[in-house]
Amino acid sequence: MSTTEQLRAERIAVETLYRAFNDKNPDLVDAVLAPDWDDIPLAPGQQPGPEGIKAIIREFVAAFPDVQIAIHDVVQEPGKVAVRAEITGTHQGTLFGIAPTGKQVSFRLHEFHKVVEGRLTTTWHMEDWFGVFQQLGQFPPQP
Repeated sequence: MSTTEQLRAERIAVETLYRAFNDKNPDLVDAVLAPDWDDIPLAPGQQPGPEGIKAIIREFVAAFPDVQIAIHDVVQEPGKVAVRAEITGTHQGTLFGIAPTGKQVSFRLHEFHKVVEGRLTTTWHMEDWFGVFQQLGQFPPQP
């Protein structure tokens, strides 16, 4: 496989992860995540691996049924893909113990993915959760 073909395949794999949210189809990750995929850091209550992110996708889609992830930038070299994206949606379901507010949110996402043989093996990510909670007008209840 040429470097150009490798880069294209790796970008498609990363885009498929986001498409699982946009299409509300968690099973899309089966084709692009390694069985021992490492998601760093895990969300509150998230289990490791592909099954863990599937549960997060389902929970997120329940909280934001109109969720969309728009990719704004991709920086890439063989085996590594960096993404700057934006997540938008309307808060219509419970999120981290916050009852639906009906408010629309928009927040940033930055991720770095390691890709081996066409499958994501590690994802390091940072979302602007503080910004989300400000837009919702409240923070999750503390235990």
